[in-house]
Amino acid sequence: MKLRRVSVCMIALASIVITVAMAAEQPKAGGTLIFAVGETPPSFDGHRETTFAMLHPLAPHYSTLLRFDADKYPKIEGDVAESWTVSRDGLTYTFKIRKGVKFHDGSLLTARDVKATYDKIIFPPEGVASARKAYFAMVEKMEAPDESTVVFRLKWPSASFIRQVASPWNFIYKADILAKDPRWYEKNVMGTGPFTFVEYVPGSHWVGKKNPDYFVKGRPYLDGYRAIFIRDTAPRVAAVRAGQALIEFRGFNPAVRDDLVRALGDKIRVQESPWICNMTVAINNEKKPFDDVRVRKALTLAIDRWEGSKALSQISIMKPVGGLMRPGSEFATPEAELTKLAGFGKDPEAARKEARRLLKEAGVPEGFAFTLKNRNVKEPYEAVGVYVIDQWRKVGLNVTHLPQEGGPYFADLRAGNYETSIDFNCDFMDEPDYQLIKFISSDKSPINYARYKDAVLDELYEKQSRATDPKERLKHIRQTEKRVLDEQAYTFHVLWWYRIIPHWARVKGWPITPSHYLNQDLRDVWLAAE
Repeated sequence: MKLRRVSVCMIALASIVITVAMAAEQPKAGGTLIFAVGETPPSFDGHRETTFAMLHPLAPHYSTLLRFDADKYPKIEGDVAESWTVSRDGLTYTFKIRKGVKFHDGSLLTARDVKATYDKIIFPPEGVASARKAYFAMVEKMEAPDESTVVFRLKWPSASFIRQVASPWNFIYKADILAKDPRWYEKNVMGTGPFTFVEYVPGSHWVGKKNPDYFVKGRPYLDGYRAIFIRDTAPRVAAVRAGQALIEFRGFNPAVRDDLVRALGDKIRVQESPWICNMTVAINNEKKPFDDVRVRKALTLAIDRWEGSKALSQISIMKPVGGLMRPGSEFATPEAELTKLAGFGKDPEAARKEARRLLKEAGVPEGFAFTLKNRNVKEPYEAVGVYVIDQWRKVGLNVTHLPQEGGPYFADLRAGNYETSIDFNCDFMDEPDYQLIKFISSDKSPINYARYKDAVLDELYEKQSRATDPKERLKHIRQTEKRVLDEQAYTFHVLWWYRIIPHWARVKGWPITPSHYLNQDLRDVWLAAE
Protein backbone atom coordinates (compact mmCIF):
# COMPACT_ATOMS: atom_id res chain seq x y z
CA MET A 1 0.00 0.00 0.00
CA LYS A 2 2.88 2.36 0.76
CA LEU A 3 4.41 1.65 -2.63
CA ARG A 4 1.09 2.35 -4.33
CA ARG A 5 0.69 5.69 -2.54
CA VAL A 6 4.23 6.69 -3.48
CA SER A 7 3.55 5.67 -7.10
CA VAL A 8 0.39 7.77 -7.30
CA CYS A 9 2.12 10.77 -5.72
CA MET A 10 5.01 10.46 -8.14
CA ILE A 11 2.56 10.37 -11.06
CA ALA A 12 0.78 13.51 -9.82
CA LEU A 13 4.11 15.32 -9.31
CA ALA A 14 5.34 14.22 -12.72
CA SER A 15 2.17 15.59 -14.30
CA ILE A 16 2.86 19.02 -12.82
CA VAL A 17 6.51 19.01 -13.87
CA ILE A 18 5.61 17.89 -17.40
CA THR A 19 3.01 20.66 -17.80
CA VAL A 20 5.65 23.27 -16.91
CA ALA A 21 8.29 21.65 -19.11
CA MET A 22 5.94 21.51 -22.10
CA ALA A 23 5.82 25.31 -22.21
CA ALA A 24 9.61 25.54 -22.57
CA GLU A 25 9.98 23.08 -25.47
CA GLN A 26 10.21 24.29 -29.05
CA PRO A 27 7.54 22.84 -31.39
CA LYS A 28 8.67 20.68 -34.27
CA ALA A 29 6.76 20.41 -37.54
CA GLY A 30 5.83 17.10 -39.16
CA GLY A 31 4.44 13.70 -38.30
CA THR A 32 1.01 12.12 -38.00
CA LEU A 33 -0.82 11.91 -34.69
CA ILE A 34 -2.71 8.65 -34.18
CA PHE A 35 -5.33 8.70 -31.44
CA ALA A 36 -8.06 6.35 -30.26
CA VAL A 37 -11.79 7.12 -30.09
CA GLY A 38 -14.21 4.93 -28.14
CA GLU A 39 -17.22 5.28 -30.45
CA THR A 40 -18.05 6.24 -34.03
CA PRO A 41 -19.78 9.54 -34.96
CA PRO A 42 -23.60 9.30 -35.34
CA SER A 43 -23.36 12.07 -37.96
CA PHE A 44 -20.78 14.71 -38.93
CA ASP A 45 -22.84 17.74 -37.84
CA GLY A 46 -21.44 19.57 -34.82
CA HIS A 47 -24.67 21.55 -34.42
CA ARG A 48 -26.71 18.37 -34.06
CA GLU A 49 -24.52 15.98 -32.06
CA THR A 50 -23.57 15.90 -28.37
CA THR A 51 -20.98 13.12 -28.28
CA PHE A 52 -17.18 13.18 -28.19
CA ALA A 53 -17.33 10.44 -30.83
CA MET A 54 -18.20 13.14 -33.38
CA LEU A 55 -16.15 15.97 -31.91
CA HIS A 56 -12.77 14.26 -31.57
CA PRO A 57 -12.36 13.18 -35.20
CA LEU A 58 -14.13 16.22 -36.75
CA ALA A 59 -13.10 19.26 -34.69
CA PRO A 60 -9.73 19.59 -36.50
CA HIS A 61 -11.60 20.39 -39.74
CA TYR A 62 -13.42 23.41 -38.31
CA SER A 63 -13.07 26.86 -36.80
CA THR A 64 -15.47 28.59 -34.40
CA LEU A 65 -16.26 32.26 -33.88
CA LEU A 66 -14.57 32.31 -30.45
CA ARG A 67 -12.67 29.59 -28.61
CA PHE A 68 -11.42 28.76 -25.13
CA ASP A 69 -7.68 29.29 -24.64
CA ALA A 70 -6.56 25.83 -23.48
CA ASP A 71 -3.38 27.21 -21.86
CA LYS A 72 -5.37 29.79 -19.86
CA TYR A 73 -8.76 28.11 -19.47
CA PRO A 74 -11.42 29.51 -19.05
CA LYS A 75 -10.10 32.59 -20.87
CA ILE A 76 -11.83 33.17 -24.22
CA GLU A 77 -10.04 34.29 -27.37
CA GLY A 78 -11.01 34.92 -30.96
CA ASP A 79 -10.95 32.23 -33.61
CA VAL A 80 -12.42 33.53 -36.87
CA ALA A 81 -13.36 36.64 -34.88
CA GLU A 82 -10.39 38.96 -34.43
CA SER A 83 -12.22 41.16 -31.91
CA TRP A 84 -15.61 41.90 -30.38
CA THR A 85 -17.38 44.66 -28.47
CA VAL A 86 -20.42 44.82 -26.20
CA SER A 87 -22.88 47.69 -25.91
CA ARG A 88 -23.37 49.40 -22.55
CA ASP A 89 -26.79 47.84 -22.06
CA GLY A 90 -25.39 44.36 -22.78
CA LEU A 91 -27.86 43.78 -25.60
CA THR A 92 -25.63 44.16 -28.67
CA TYR A 93 -22.49 42.13 -29.43
CA THR A 94 -20.47 43.11 -32.50
CA PHE A 95 -17.83 40.74 -33.89
CA LYS A 96 -15.16 41.68 -36.42
CA ILE A 97 -14.26 38.74 -38.69
CA ARG A 98 -10.68 38.03 -39.75
CA LYS A 99 -9.90 38.69 -43.39
CA GLY A 100 -8.33 36.02 -45.55
CA VAL A 101 -9.84 33.00 -43.79
CA LYS A 102 -10.45 30.32 -46.42
CA PHE A 103 -12.71 27.30 -46.55
CA HIS A 104 -11.04 24.10 -47.66
CA ASP A 105 -12.46 24.56 -51.18
CA GLY A 106 -10.50 27.83 -51.48
CA SER A 107 -13.44 30.24 -51.04
CA LEU A 108 -13.20 33.11 -48.53
CA LEU A 109 -15.12 33.06 -45.26
CA THR A 110 -17.19 36.19 -44.62
CA ALA A 111 -19.66 37.46 -42.05
CA ARG A 112 -22.41 35.93 -44.17
CA ASP A 113 -21.09 32.43 -43.37
CA VAL A 114 -20.99 33.18 -39.65
CA LYS A 115 -24.56 34.50 -39.70
CA ALA A 116 -25.80 31.48 -41.67
CA THR A 117 -24.08 29.18 -39.15
CA TYR A 118 -25.78 30.78 -36.17
CA ASP A 119 -29.12 30.97 -37.97
CA LYS A 120 -28.89 27.18 -38.27
CA ILE A 121 -27.97 26.78 -34.59
CA ILE A 122 -30.46 29.26 -33.09
CA PHE A 123 -33.29 29.27 -35.64
CA PRO A 124 -32.98 25.87 -37.36
CA PRO A 125 -35.31 25.21 -40.31
CA GLU A 126 -37.95 22.52 -39.99
CA GLY A 127 -36.45 19.05 -40.00
CA VAL A 128 -33.00 20.22 -38.89
CA ALA A 129 -31.87 19.25 -35.37
CA SER A 130 -30.01 21.78 -33.23
CA ALA A 131 -28.82 20.48 -29.87
CA ARG A 132 -28.00 23.98 -28.60
CA LYS A 133 -30.97 26.03 -29.74
CA ALA A 134 -32.29 26.43 -26.17
CA TYR A 135 -29.00 27.89 -24.94
CA PHE A 136 -29.43 30.88 -27.24
CA ALA A 137 -32.93 31.83 -26.14
CA MET A 138 -31.61 35.30 -25.33
CA VAL A 139 -30.82 36.03 -29.01
CA GLU A 140 -33.44 38.02 -30.92
CA LYS A 141 -31.64 38.17 -34.27
CA MET A 142 -28.28 38.39 -36.06
CA GLU A 143 -27.14 40.80 -38.75
CA ALA A 144 -24.21 40.90 -41.20
CA PRO A 145 -24.05 44.56 -42.25
CA ASP A 146 -20.82 44.00 -44.19
CA GLU A 147 -18.40 41.20 -45.07
CA SER A 148 -16.38 41.53 -41.87
CA THR A 149 -19.04 42.35 -39.26
CA VAL A 150 -21.58 40.17 -37.44
CA VAL A 151 -24.00 41.66 -34.91
CA PHE A 152 -25.98 39.69 -32.34
CA ARG A 153 -28.97 41.49 -30.81
CA LEU A 154 -30.18 40.07 -27.50
CA LYS A 155 -33.61 40.18 -25.85
CA TRP A 156 -32.02 40.56 -22.43
CA PRO A 157 -28.49 40.84 -20.99
CA SER A 158 -26.98 37.37 -20.53
CA ALA A 159 -24.11 36.35 -18.27
CA SER A 160 -23.44 33.27 -20.38
CA PHE A 161 -23.80 34.51 -23.96
CA ILE A 162 -20.13 35.05 -24.78
CA ARG A 163 -19.24 31.60 -23.41
CA GLN A 164 -22.04 30.04 -25.46
CA VAL A 165 -20.47 31.56 -28.57
CA ALA A 166 -17.13 29.94 -27.66
CA SER A 167 -18.73 26.48 -27.69
CA PRO A 168 -16.51 23.91 -29.48
CA TRP A 169 -19.65 22.53 -31.15
CA ASN A 170 -20.41 25.71 -33.09
CA PHE A 171 -18.52 24.78 -36.27
CA ILE A 172 -18.56 27.59 -38.85
CA TYR A 173 -20.27 26.30 -41.99
CA LYS A 174 -20.42 27.70 -45.52
CA ALA A 175 -23.53 29.80 -46.21
CA ASP A 176 -23.86 28.73 -49.85
CA ILE A 177 -23.94 25.06 -48.86
CA LEU A 178 -26.51 25.64 -46.09
CA ALA A 179 -28.72 27.60 -48.49
CA LYS A 180 -28.88 24.61 -50.85
CA ASP A 181 -29.15 21.88 -48.18
CA PRO A 182 -29.18 22.69 -44.45
CA ARG A 183 -28.58 18.99 -43.67
CA TRP A 184 -25.54 18.66 -45.98
CA TYR A 185 -23.11 18.73 -43.06
CA GLU A 186 -24.61 15.62 -41.50
CA LYS A 187 -22.77 13.50 -44.10
CA ASN A 188 -20.10 15.86 -45.49
CA VAL A 189 -17.17 17.98 -44.32
CA MET A 190 -16.19 21.53 -45.38
CA GLY A 191 -14.58 23.84 -42.87
CA THR A 192 -11.81 26.39 -42.37
CA GLY A 193 -9.93 24.46 -39.67
CA PRO A 194 -6.26 23.43 -39.44
CA PHE A 195 -6.82 20.07 -41.17
CA THR A 196 -8.64 19.07 -44.35
CA PHE A 197 -10.67 15.88 -44.70
CA VAL A 198 -9.08 12.83 -46.36
CA GLU A 199 -11.25 9.78 -45.63
CA TYR A 200 -13.58 8.02 -43.22
CA VAL A 201 -13.92 4.26 -43.06
CA PRO A 202 -16.87 3.50 -40.71
CA GLY A 203 -15.83 1.40 -37.73
CA SER A 204 -12.16 1.71 -38.65
CA HIS A 205 -10.59 5.18 -38.95
CA TRP A 206 -10.83 8.87 -39.85
CA VAL A 207 -7.97 10.76 -41.54
CA GLY A 208 -7.16 14.45 -41.86
CA LYS A 209 -4.16 16.23 -43.39
CA LYS A 210 -2.52 19.61 -42.83
CA ASN A 211 -4.35 22.62 -44.28
CA PRO A 212 -1.67 24.69 -46.09
CA ASP A 213 -4.01 27.72 -46.17
CA TYR A 214 -4.90 27.74 -42.46
CA PHE A 215 -5.27 31.31 -41.23
CA VAL A 216 -3.10 30.92 -38.10
CA LYS A 217 0.48 31.42 -39.28
CA GLY A 218 2.75 28.44 -38.63
CA ARG A 219 -0.09 26.10 -37.67
CA PRO A 220 -0.78 23.28 -37.58
CA TYR A 221 2.52 21.59 -36.76
CA LEU A 222 1.34 18.10 -37.66
CA ASP A 223 1.31 16.80 -41.22
CA GLY A 224 -1.92 15.03 -40.36
CA TYR A 225 -3.85 12.87 -37.93
CA ARG A 226 -5.56 9.50 -37.88
CA ALA A 227 -8.38 8.67 -35.45
CA ILE A 228 -8.87 4.93 -34.96
CA PHE A 229 -12.21 3.71 -33.60
CA ILE A 230 -11.95 1.11 -30.81
CA ARG A 231 -15.15 0.65 -28.84
CA ASP A 232 -14.03 -1.56 -25.95
CA THR A 233 -11.76 -0.22 -23.22
CA ALA A 234 -9.30 -3.14 -23.02
CA PRO A 235 -8.23 -3.07 -26.69
CA ARG A 236 -8.15 0.74 -26.57
CA VAL A 237 -5.72 0.59 -23.64
CA ALA A 238 -3.72 -2.09 -25.45
CA ALA A 239 -3.45 0.18 -28.50
CA VAL A 240 -1.98 2.98 -26.37
CA ARG A 241 0.36 0.60 -24.58
CA ALA A 242 1.67 -0.75 -27.90
CA GLY A 243 2.04 2.71 -29.43
CA GLN A 244 -0.56 2.00 -32.09
CA ALA A 245 -2.32 5.05 -30.66
CA LEU A 246 -0.35 7.78 -28.88
CA ILE A 247 -3.29 9.15 -26.89
CA GLU A 248 -6.98 8.75 -26.12
CA PHE A 249 -8.55 12.12 -25.35
CA ARG A 250 -11.56 11.10 -23.23
CA GLY A 251 -9.78 9.53 -20.26
CA PHE A 252 -8.85 6.32 -18.45
CA ASN A 253 -9.25 5.21 -14.84
CA PRO A 254 -6.44 5.17 -12.21
CA ALA A 255 -5.75 1.46 -12.66
CA VAL A 256 -5.12 1.93 -16.39
CA ARG A 257 -2.94 4.96 -15.66
CA ASP A 258 -0.79 2.99 -13.23
CA ASP A 259 -0.56 0.02 -15.59
CA LEU A 260 0.62 2.21 -18.49
CA VAL A 261 3.15 4.01 -16.30
CA ARG A 262 4.58 0.68 -15.10
CA ALA A 263 4.71 -0.70 -18.63
CA LEU A 264 6.11 2.32 -20.46
CA GLY A 265 8.12 4.21 -17.85
CA ASP A 266 9.46 7.53 -19.11
CA LYS A 267 7.84 6.97 -22.52
CA ILE A 268 4.46 7.88 -21.00
CA ARG A 269 3.17 11.14 -19.55
CA VAL A 270 0.07 11.68 -17.41
CA GLN A 271 -2.15 14.77 -17.26
CA GLU A 272 -5.03 14.98 -14.78
CA SER A 273 -7.86 17.45 -14.25
CA PRO A 274 -11.28 17.94 -12.67
CA TRP A 275 -14.01 17.13 -15.19
CA ILE A 276 -17.26 18.94 -16.01
CA CYS A 277 -19.15 15.64 -16.09
CA ASN A 278 -21.20 13.78 -13.51
CA MET A 279 -23.26 10.67 -12.98
CA THR A 280 -26.84 11.13 -11.82
CA VAL A 281 -29.79 8.94 -10.93
CA ALA A 282 -32.84 9.75 -13.03
CA ILE A 283 -36.11 8.91 -11.32
CA ASN A 284 -39.32 8.67 -13.30
CA ASN A 285 -41.53 11.06 -11.33
CA GLU A 286 -44.60 9.88 -13.28
CA LYS A 287 -44.45 6.28 -12.02
CA LYS A 288 -45.56 5.06 -8.61
CA PRO A 289 -44.19 4.99 -5.98
CA PHE A 290 -41.55 7.37 -7.37
CA ASP A 291 -44.13 10.14 -7.71
CA ASP A 292 -43.92 10.40 -3.89
CA VAL A 293 -41.20 12.80 -2.71
CA ARG A 294 -40.65 10.63 0.38
CA VAL A 295 -39.61 7.70 -1.80
CA ARG A 296 -37.29 9.81 -3.94
CA LYS A 297 -35.73 11.36 -0.87
CA ALA A 298 -35.18 7.91 0.64
CA LEU A 299 -33.32 6.83 -2.50
CA THR A 300 -30.84 9.69 -2.27
CA LEU A 301 -30.45 9.39 1.53
CA ALA A 302 -29.46 5.73 1.13
CA ILE A 303 -26.33 6.58 -0.92
CA ASP A 304 -23.08 7.25 0.94
CA ARG A 305 -21.31 9.45 -1.58
CA TRP A 306 -18.21 10.06 0.52
CA GLU A 307 -17.47 6.35 0.89
CA GLY A 308 -18.43 5.90 -2.75
CA SER A 309 -15.81 8.46 -3.75
CA LYS A 310 -13.10 6.51 -1.92
CA ALA A 311 -14.10 3.20 -3.48
CA LEU A 312 -15.03 4.19 -7.01
CA SER A 313 -12.09 6.56 -7.51
CA GLN A 314 -9.80 3.52 -7.40
CA ILE A 315 -11.57 1.61 -10.18
CA SER A 316 -13.28 4.27 -12.29
CA ILE A 317 -13.17 7.92 -13.34
CA MET A 318 -15.62 8.79 -10.54
CA LYS A 319 -14.23 10.89 -7.71
CA PRO A 320 -15.46 14.30 -6.45
CA VAL A 321 -18.60 14.71 -4.35
CA GLY A 322 -20.64 17.69 -5.45
CA GLY A 323 -24.03 19.20 -6.14
CA LEU A 324 -25.42 20.71 -9.33
CA MET A 325 -22.22 22.64 -10.10
CA ARG A 326 -18.74 21.15 -10.46
CA PRO A 327 -16.79 20.93 -7.18
CA GLY A 328 -13.96 23.45 -7.25
CA SER A 329 -15.66 25.74 -9.76
CA GLU A 330 -16.61 29.33 -8.99
CA PHE A 331 -20.26 28.25 -8.69
CA ALA A 332 -19.69 25.19 -6.46
CA THR A 333 -21.49 24.79 -3.16
CA PRO A 334 -19.08 24.85 -0.18
CA GLU A 335 -18.84 21.49 1.56
CA ALA A 336 -20.34 22.88 4.78
CA GLU A 337 -23.53 23.76 2.87
CA LEU A 338 -23.47 20.70 0.63
CA THR A 339 -23.51 18.28 3.58
CA LYS A 340 -26.84 19.75 4.72
CA LEU A 341 -28.57 18.44 1.57
CA ALA A 342 -30.29 15.04 1.61
CA GLY A 343 -27.83 12.29 0.75
CA PHE A 344 -24.73 14.45 1.00
CA GLY A 345 -24.22 14.26 4.76
CA LYS A 346 -21.38 12.35 6.42
CA ASP A 347 -23.43 10.16 8.79
CA PRO A 348 -24.59 7.32 6.51
CA GLU A 349 -26.25 5.31 9.28
CA ALA A 350 -28.45 8.25 10.32
CA ALA A 351 -29.30 8.93 6.69
CA ARG A 352 -30.29 5.29 6.06
CA LYS A 353 -32.39 5.25 9.20
CA GLU A 354 -34.28 8.27 7.89
CA ALA A 355 -34.57 6.60 4.46
CA ARG A 356 -36.20 3.51 5.99
CA ARG A 357 -38.61 5.72 7.95
CA LEU A 358 -39.63 7.60 4.81
CA LEU A 359 -40.15 4.39 2.82
CA LYS A 360 -42.33 2.93 5.56
CA GLU A 361 -44.32 6.17 5.86
CA ALA A 362 -44.88 6.15 2.08
CA GLY A 363 -46.18 2.57 2.23
CA VAL A 364 -43.22 0.97 0.44
CA PRO A 365 -42.79 -2.60 1.77
CA GLU A 366 -39.52 -4.22 2.81
CA GLY A 367 -37.93 -5.88 -0.22
CA PHE A 368 -39.76 -3.67 -2.72
CA ALA A 369 -38.48 -4.57 -6.19
CA PHE A 370 -37.77 -2.31 -9.15
CA THR A 371 -35.25 -1.91 -11.99
CA LEU A 372 -32.30 0.42 -12.49
CA LYS A 373 -31.61 0.80 -16.21
CA ASN A 374 -28.15 1.80 -17.32
CA ARG A 375 -25.91 2.37 -20.32
CA ASN A 376 -23.88 -0.69 -21.31
CA VAL A 377 -20.56 1.12 -20.88
CA LYS A 378 -18.29 -0.24 -18.17
CA GLU A 379 -16.45 3.04 -17.57
CA PRO A 380 -18.00 4.63 -15.58
CA TYR A 381 -21.70 3.68 -15.97
CA GLU A 382 -21.76 0.07 -14.82
CA ALA A 383 -19.50 0.68 -11.82
CA VAL A 384 -21.79 3.44 -10.59
CA GLY A 385 -24.91 1.33 -11.19
CA VAL A 386 -23.53 -1.56 -9.14
CA TYR A 387 -22.62 0.80 -6.30
CA VAL A 388 -26.01 2.53 -6.22
CA ILE A 389 -27.85 -0.80 -6.12
CA ASP A 390 -25.66 -1.97 -3.24
CA GLN A 391 -26.52 1.20 -1.32
CA TRP A 392 -30.27 0.78 -1.92
CA ARG A 393 -30.18 -2.80 -0.70
CA LYS A 394 -28.97 -1.48 2.66
CA VAL A 395 -32.38 0.16 3.17
CA GLY A 396 -34.35 -2.95 2.21
CA LEU A 397 -34.85 -2.41 -1.53
CA ASN A 398 -34.49 -5.21 -4.10
CA VAL A 399 -33.14 -3.67 -7.31
CA THR A 400 -32.34 -5.31 -10.64
CA HIS A 401 -29.54 -3.83 -12.76
CA LEU A 402 -30.32 -3.69 -16.49
CA PRO A 403 -27.47 -2.39 -18.71
CA GLN A 404 -28.55 -1.53 -22.27
CA GLU A 405 -26.93 -0.68 -25.58
CA GLY A 406 -26.79 3.05 -26.33
CA GLY A 407 -29.79 3.14 -28.69
CA PRO A 408 -32.35 1.47 -26.39
CA TYR A 409 -30.87 3.23 -23.34
CA PHE A 410 -31.41 6.74 -24.74
CA ALA A 411 -34.75 5.79 -26.29
CA ASP A 412 -36.10 4.56 -22.94
CA LEU A 413 -34.92 7.70 -21.13
CA ARG A 414 -36.57 9.99 -23.67
CA ALA A 415 -39.81 7.98 -23.71
CA GLY A 416 -40.01 7.57 -19.93
CA ASN A 417 -39.83 3.79 -20.28
CA TYR A 418 -38.01 3.24 -17.00
CA GLU A 419 -38.41 3.44 -13.21
CA THR A 420 -34.90 4.54 -12.29
CA SER A 421 -31.86 4.95 -14.52
CA ILE A 422 -28.24 6.01 -14.39
CA ASP A 423 -27.94 9.29 -16.31
CA PHE A 424 -25.11 11.76 -16.98
CA ASN A 425 -24.47 15.43 -17.59
CA CYS A 426 -21.33 16.64 -19.41
CA ASP A 427 -20.49 20.17 -20.57
CA PHE A 428 -17.56 22.16 -21.95
CA MET A 429 -17.63 24.93 -19.36
CA ASP A 430 -18.66 25.72 -15.80
CA GLU A 431 -21.80 27.63 -16.70
CA PRO A 432 -25.09 27.45 -14.75
CA ASP A 433 -27.12 27.95 -17.93
CA TYR A 434 -25.67 24.62 -19.09
CA GLN A 435 -25.59 22.63 -15.85
CA LEU A 436 -29.03 23.74 -14.63
CA ILE A 437 -31.08 23.41 -17.83
CA LYS A 438 -31.36 19.67 -17.17
CA PHE A 439 -33.46 20.40 -14.09
CA ILE A 440 -36.13 22.77 -15.37
CA SER A 441 -39.55 21.41 -16.38
CA SER A 442 -39.47 18.51 -18.82
CA ASP A 443 -41.68 20.35 -21.32
CA LYS A 444 -38.98 23.05 -21.52
CA SER A 445 -35.85 20.89 -21.33
CA PRO A 446 -35.54 17.82 -23.59
CA ILE A 447 -32.76 16.44 -21.36
CA ASN A 448 -34.89 16.41 -18.20
CA TYR A 449 -35.63 12.69 -18.24
CA ALA A 450 -37.12 12.72 -14.72
CA ARG A 451 -40.41 13.90 -16.27
CA TYR A 452 -41.55 16.52 -13.76
CA LYS A 453 -42.81 20.07 -14.18
CA ASP A 454 -41.89 22.74 -11.65
CA ALA A 455 -42.70 26.41 -12.28
CA VAL A 456 -40.51 27.42 -9.32
CA LEU A 457 -37.43 25.88 -10.94
CA ASP A 458 -38.29 27.44 -14.29
CA GLU A 459 -38.47 30.87 -12.69
CA LEU A 460 -35.22 30.36 -10.77
CA TYR A 461 -33.45 29.29 -13.97
CA GLU A 462 -34.54 32.42 -15.78
CA LYS A 463 -33.55 34.63 -12.84
CA GLN A 464 -30.04 33.19 -12.56
CA SER A 465 -29.57 33.37 -16.32
CA ARG A 466 -30.46 37.06 -16.47
CA ALA A 467 -28.64 38.06 -13.28
CA THR A 468 -25.65 40.31 -13.89
CA ASP A 469 -24.69 40.50 -10.20
CA PRO A 470 -22.61 37.37 -9.31
CA LYS A 471 -23.94 37.28 -5.73
CA GLU A 472 -27.54 37.42 -6.92
CA ARG A 473 -26.86 34.67 -9.44
CA LEU A 474 -25.30 32.42 -6.78
CA LYS A 475 -28.36 32.92 -4.58
CA HIS A 476 -30.66 31.60 -7.32
CA ILE A 477 -28.29 28.70 -8.02
CA ARG A 478 -28.32 27.65 -4.37
CA GLN A 479 -32.12 27.84 -4.25
CA THR A 480 -32.32 25.68 -7.38
CA GLU A 481 -29.94 23.11 -5.94
CA LYS A 482 -31.81 22.82 -2.66
CA ARG A 483 -35.15 22.35 -4.40
CA VAL A 484 -33.87 19.76 -6.88
CA LEU A 485 -31.65 17.67 -4.60
CA ASP A 486 -33.24 18.13 -1.18
CA GLU A 487 -36.77 19.49 -1.00
CA GLN A 488 -38.14 17.51 -3.97
CA ALA A 489 -35.28 15.07 -4.72
CA TYR A 490 -36.54 14.93 -8.31
CA THR A 491 -33.26 13.47 -9.53
CA PHE A 492 -29.82 13.56 -7.98
CA HIS A 493 -26.08 13.40 -8.54
CA VAL A 494 -23.98 10.47 -7.40
CA LEU A 495 -20.41 11.62 -8.13
CA TRP A 496 -18.53 13.86 -10.53
CA TRP A 497 -15.91 12.56 -12.96
CA TYR A 498 -12.14 13.04 -12.72
CA ARG A 499 -10.13 13.18 -15.95
CA ILE A 500 -6.90 11.19 -16.39
CA ILE A 501 -5.04 11.24 -19.73
CA PRO A 502 -1.96 8.99 -20.00
CA HIS A 503 -0.26 9.60 -23.35
CA TRP A 504 3.04 8.95 -25.07
CA ALA A 505 5.68 11.54 -24.17
CA ARG A 506 6.11 12.33 -27.87
CA VAL A 507 2.74 14.14 -27.85
CA LYS A 508 3.40 17.81 -27.12
CA GLY A 509 1.37 21.02 -27.10
CA TRP A 510 -1.84 19.50 -25.75
CA PRO A 511 -2.71 20.75 -22.23
CA ILE A 512 -5.59 19.01 -20.50
CA THR A 513 -8.79 20.96 -19.67
CA PRO A 514 -11.80 20.14 -17.48
CA SER A 515 -13.72 19.02 -20.58
CA HIS A 516 -13.10 16.32 -23.17
CA TYR A 517 -14.94 18.57 -25.64
CA LEU A 518 -12.32 21.35 -25.58
CA ASN A 519 -8.91 21.73 -27.21
CA GLN A 520 -9.59 19.14 -29.91
CA ASP A 521 -8.73 21.06 -33.09
CA LEU A 522 -5.09 19.81 -32.73
CA ARG A 523 -3.67 23.01 -34.19
CA ASP A 524 -0.99 23.38 -31.48
CA VAL A 525 -0.16 19.68 -31.09
CA TRP A 526 3.26 18.45 -32.27
CA LEU A 527 5.32 15.28 -32.06
CA ALA A 528 8.81 15.05 -30.62
CA ALA A 529 11.32 12.61 -32.10
CA GLU A 530 11.10 9.01 -30.89
